[in-house]
Amino acid sequence: MAWFLVEIRYVQEKFGQVRPRHREFLAALAEQGTVAVAGPLGDGSGGVTLYQAADREALQEVIDADPYHLEGAIAERTVREFSPVIGAWVPPAS
Repeated sequence: MAWFLVEIRYVQEKFGQVRPRHREFLAALAEQGTVAVAGPLGDGSGGVTLYQAADREALQEVIDADPYHLEGAIAERTVREFSPVIGAWVPPAS
C-alpha cells in the first residue's frame, strides 16, 4: 500500500453546495481506512486529504468518484506520493 497527499483548489461558486456529499464520501473512506486525515485549508481556498491506496491507479479511481470531482467543484487537483516515517500513527520500523 502507498500513501498519497491530494490537495485540491475549489471552484468557489460550487464547492459549498457539494460539501455535504463530499464529506459523506470521505467519512465512508475513513471508516474503510482509505482516508487517514482530511480537511479544508485555513484560507478556504481548498483542502488536503491523505489517502492510502494500492497504487496511483487505484487512488485515481477513488478520487474520481469524489462528489467534488463529479460535480465540478474542483478547479485544480495535485497528487503526490507520500512516505510517512515519523509520527504517532506511523508503525515502528522493523
